[in-house]
Amino acid sequence: MSDLFVFVNHDLVPASEASLLVSDLAIQRGYGIFDFLKTIDHTPIFPDEHLERFLHSARQLRLDAGRTKEELLGCIRLLMEKNKLPHSGIKLTLTGGYSPDGYALIKPNFVITQSPLQFPLTGLFEKGLRLVSYPHQRQMPDTKTIDYLMAIWLQPYIRERNADDVLYHQGGLISECPRSNFFIVTNEDEVVTPFEGILKGVIRGKVLKVAGRQFKTAERPVTLEEAWNAKEAFITSTTKHVVPVLGLDGRIIGDGAPGKVTRWISEGLGNLVKGLVQRPYV
Repeated sequence: MSDLFVFVNHDLVPASEASLLVSDLAIQRGYGIFDFLKTIDHTPIFPDEHLERFLHSARQLRLDAGRTKEELLGCIRLLMEKNKLPHSGIKLTLTGGYSPDGYALIKPNFVITQSPLQFPLTGLFEKGLRLVSYPHQRQMPDTKTIDYLMAIWLQPYIRERNADDVLYHQGGLISECPRSNFFIVTNEDEVVTPFEGILKGVIRGKVLKVAGRQFKTAERPVTLEEAWNAKEAFITSTTKHVVPVLGLDGRIIGDGAPGKVTRWISEGLGNLVKGLVQRPYV
């Protein structure tokens, strides 16, 4: 990444020269928000939805983004033109700023980074994921903050249980994975996902629309027991799109292979994204 450029506040600078002062509240208190979108063949995927969520998160944390959605898209366009990466991940970050006392909110710092991504993630769909559950509820769950304390702290716990990621729950009701949303498919082929206590992902929203063309969908409480006994399960995220969940807490979900409903939804989402790439946004 050293030869790439980064957007810091109002300037494009080499990544090797980009910096923030240690007095920033992101460093002092872990206070800040971000959003992450990807590009395929130089085309941002679902940029409107990502930027709307970025601005929503900024408002939730009382941070002034200082830019409209259109101005943010302009910054992204400048960075893309400078770095010339066809397939990439673009991360927008807004920090608490250089606080005089390490506590008071001040003018935020704004950063955009771009890094190369490889597509597709070969073999991941067929391999699937295995999750382990853990009782936890994120603070301000509908805000995409930079706080990933629990997710990082749990990494040894996840590895010790031969899992790929963690699924949070509280009182037996599941919510989300740290970087993805969770869905189950019932025996009646209903596609269900939790509604409360989660960050509503951009791909989550697209999947609900795609699935609704063929299947009944629902946003409602989902219990751990329902997840253990689901016909199918899968996660959705910006980088991975749709990935089957083949096991949870050491229990096999369904027949332990990607299911027909999950496969249909994945293909439908893939076609939606291909349509965007054929009609570039910027």
